[in-house]
Amino acid sequence: MQNDRVSTARTARLRRGTLAVLVVLALCSACDAIAAQGMADRETLLAQAKSEHNAGRRVEALAHCQDVLARWPDDRQAQLLTIQLLSELGGAARAEELAATLSPPLSAGERETLQADVAAHEVRWAKGVPADATKPYADNDKAIDDIQRIANDPAAPADVRRRAQLDLMVALDQGDRAKEALAQYAQLKQQGVQLPPYAENAVADAMMQEHRPREAITLYENSIRHDPGPYQPGDVDPRLGLASAYFDAGRTRKSLAMIDKLAADEPRWLHTPGVRGAKQNSRKVDADSTAVQLHADAGQLADAYKRLAAMCAEAPGNADLRRQLAMAELARGWPRRASETMKIAATLEDEHDTNADLDDADLRSAVYDYAGAQAALDQAQRQAGRSGRVQDALDAWHRQLGWQFDLTHDNGRGSSPDYGDRDQETQATLASPLIDNHWRVLALARASSAALPEGHVARDRGGLGLQGFMTDLSFYVQALPSADRYVRRTDVEAGFNWAIGDHWSWSSDWASAGADVPLRAQYYGIDGKTLSTAVQWRANELSSARLALYRDQFTDGNLRKGWLADAVQRLHTGPNLTFDGGVEIGGSINSETDRPYFNPAWDRSYALTGVLQNVLNQYDSRVWNQRFDVAFGRYAERNFATGWMASARYGQLFQPHAGLRFGWGVSWHWQPYDGRHESRVVLDVSMHWGE
Repeated sequence: MQNDRVSTARTARLRRGTLAVLVVLALCSACDAIAAQGMADRETLLAQAKSEHNAGRRVEALAHCQDVLARWPDDRQAQLLTIQLLSELGGAARAEELAATLSPPLSAGERETLQADVAAHEVRWAKGVPADATKPYADNDKAIDDIQRIANDPAAPADVRRRAQLDLMVALDQGDRAKEALAQYAQLKQQGVQLPPYAENAVADAMMQEHRPREAITLYENSIRHDPGPYQPGDVDPRLGLASAYFDAGRTRKSLAMIDKLAADEPRWLHTPGVRGAKQNSRKVDADSTAVQLHADAGQLADAYKRLAAMCAEAPGNADLRRQLAMAELARGWPRRASETMKIAATLEDEHDTNADLDDADLRSAVYDYAGAQAALDQAQRQAGRSGRVQDALDAWHRQLGWQFDLTHDNGRGSSPDYGDRDQETQATLASPLIDNHWRVLALARASSAALPEGHVARDRGGLGLQGFMTDLSFYVQALPSADRYVRRTDVEAGFNWAIGDHWSWSSDWASAGADVPLRAQYYGIDGKTLSTAVQWRANELSSARLALYRDQFTDGNLRKGWLADAVQRLHTGPNLTFDGGVEIGGSINSETDRPYFNPAWDRSYALTGVLQNVLNQYDSRVWNQRFDVAFGRYAERNFATGWMASARYGQLFQPHAGLRFGWGVSWHWQPYDGRHESRVVLDVSMHWGE
């Protein structure tokens, strides 16, 4: 019995030991299962993070990484991916901080990649308002230095160096260092490097700043072909740049068609799923704004103004649109209205804008406020002196301030009483640089001659003058001694042009021995004092009316009084094409009729007029225009039958570059004199150098 109890106890102990072993084994198995499940969860989260990252959903990927790190703080893969995601999302500085705490630390290659990310994001940050307004390029130049250091580091991995070289072009372009950006592009091109779309866009923008639109077109088109969009928020749509490049290259219709389609395709409002309401689509605003500007540059000012006014009514707090509206008002001939609009725009801006300074300079220059224009340009130069637009404005301003030279020459053939069988007139004017923002000294020379039945006659004069400018007012006075043997008198001339308002102007010219006196009178030693004055009403570029009165007191006792009125209305406006129609009426009376020059007792005339203008060719600042003028009407002279009169002219104007223009034209005139129709053909040429 005792042995049985011992055996039973031993058996019980064996059973309890076996059970314990089984429990331990079961617990170990459960722990292994839990550990395996945890490992599977970690791998799943990391896989999801990588999948989201590859799909471009970086915020979602970052959330999965945080889940991993919350449970496994030392997970190396999650740490590295978090650093990468933060860098790509713009938190490169925070990524650097996290990288500094890693153990073991990042490899040299990983550190270079992260530093390249930081430098690239420095370029984006530099787009904002500068920390120091007196050093507007400081942030961007620091980013350029950081990227340049990586690009030139021989220890950096090849792919990191290449990326830095590409980012460097973007930074240089953004920092208004277009020439350096293009030099970097030329170096990479020589090495056969294929640029990614974002780098092509930057180089294309630099090309535009350097006035090379054809090359910019190639880059823009290639960029869009490889990346047709949609584009990331904050990135400029390259199609806007391409449309501008088309326009500057003279491909106006393609430019307008492209920008109009882009503006039409962009929705006005953006709706976020699950969120009530909508927000304005900034890309739509940019497309509409660019479309308006290009149409205005193509001469379609009325349509551009109408669209801008509607956009400003819809977005009254948009300062850029308000300034653009002001420039449209200035282009339509309303400087005072434009000034008020610019004041409104200034109240909507938190920070000073370079474009506002340039627009203000244009506005002040248009009303002869040269001191104000200079101040605005100085501010723009301090704010963004390296900008291509600022440099262009400064170049134009220096041309406007500098020497001005004008030359005109007319050569006629016909048999009219005043002009004879052959006649010619040449005038040259040299104006000094602007003095004290108000004055220019003039040097003038005139030479006129005609082959009359009685013989040759000439009127040659040369002298000096002074031109002055005040706000809305320009005036001149000049003295021209005679250099011919017919009338040896010094001609003193004076005049003014006063812009009374946005719609009214008044001008007058007086001469003591006027050039308007007929050359036939000059042959007989007759000259005279001449006075003309005119008032013009101009609604805008589409409609205008003018009334001119003149009074000529000849030294032979004859007093001639006359008037001329005209009204012009735009009948058609297309891209770089306009057609104006109008009516012109006038008449004169002479106190004496028995004189050797043509001076009817009275005469009257009326005519219908038309002017067609269009651009033949354009490339950047090189422009070639043509113009047709026609007039057809009736002429009546006392004691003679009323007869038909007509005239026509065809001319061209060629500007090889900004500040230099050449013109030429040929015209035909047909009109009765003392009841007999006579005709005259005139060839005219002109040149202007300055601004």
